[in-house]
Amino acid sequence: MHRCLQLAKKGFGAVAPNPMVGCVIVCDDKIIGEGYHEKYGEAHAEVNAIASVKDKNFLPFSTVYVSLEPCAHFGKTPPCTNLLIENKVKKVVVACLDPHEKVAGKGVQMLKDAGIEVEVGVLEKESKTLNRRFFVFHQKERPFVILKWAESKDGFIWSKNQSKISGPLAQLLLHQWRTEEMAFLTGKNTLLKDNPKLNNRFLGTNQPIRIVLDSHLETQNKDLFFYDQSQKTMVFNLKEEQTVGSLRFCKLEKVDVPSILNKLWCMGIQSLVVEGGAMVLEAFLKSGIYDEIRVFQSKELMLQEGVLAPKVASNFTPVLDLKDDILKINNLIK
Repeated sequence: MHRCLQLAKKGFGAVAPNPMVGCVIVCDDKIIGEGYHEKYGEAHAEVNAIASVKDKNFLPFSTVYVSLEPCAHFGKTPPCTNLLIENKVKKVVVACLDPHEKVAGKGVQMLKDAGIEVEVGVLEKESKTLNRRFFVFHQKERPFVILKWAESKDGFIWSKNQSKISGPLAQLLLHQWRTEEMAFLTGKNTLLKDNPKLNNRFLGTNQPIRIVLDSHLETQNKDLFFYDQSQKTMVFNLKEEQTVGSLRFCKLEKVDVPSILNKLWCMGIQSLVVEGGAMVLEAFLKSGIYDEIRVFQSKELMLQEGVLAPKVASNFTPVLDLKDDILKINNLIK
């Protein structure tokens, strides 16, 4: 199952809104096949694993390990449960059940009804942690929310005399995150002050959806990167609902945290990084609706004045030394 999770991670950033899944097939204590879900809309882990088995005659004597319950419904591809039944595998070991309403134990029951032995719960916690975005989306009916900011050594996130706080390695890692998470959000003030692109400029072609909170459309006629039609962009506001090319104006009754997250959930957006200024970050912190906080803290830069970083009661864990910065994470998913 550890190997299943290793394989599953290879799909990070490529399979959402599907979960990351790995599969290993074992016969007589030897791995005879393995695979993972590589890209959204394409073959699932079990399909790729079975396809990799050179001699299919071994399958009826094999145990299939899979990091998430095999699907039991037709989506972009046929149900993997049917494939396992058709190949008459001996046993299926599942890390955890799929929270999706179309699966949720149905895949395991189908296997049992077909006479296949099933074991559930091997590395369950690790599997749920790997797919925490998927689980939050289906169980809490909202995106997985990550709050992110960069702060100086003395705790400021912005100063009129300093345009950038984090160093080049932190910037590169941020661009990697922009290939992995589905959407990035900022506020009106940050858009007007900093004119951010909120795109990935270094690592392949994957681009996130970018979102700005602009209740009264005060940024609409400004010369800003957000309006350059270069990637999917949404403006949450109180006035207008229309789509112009890759730009969508989304009218809400309230531009507050619950309304924003509900709208994103309805759109199928599974993960959101909040890169706003102090007001937007504080709104999410005050709401209590977030799952992880990531902070780049400069080792040397002292600003002495400006906008202070948000205050968080619980502790951060330093996880990565980025030469000029330390990445600290506060993860609420246990």
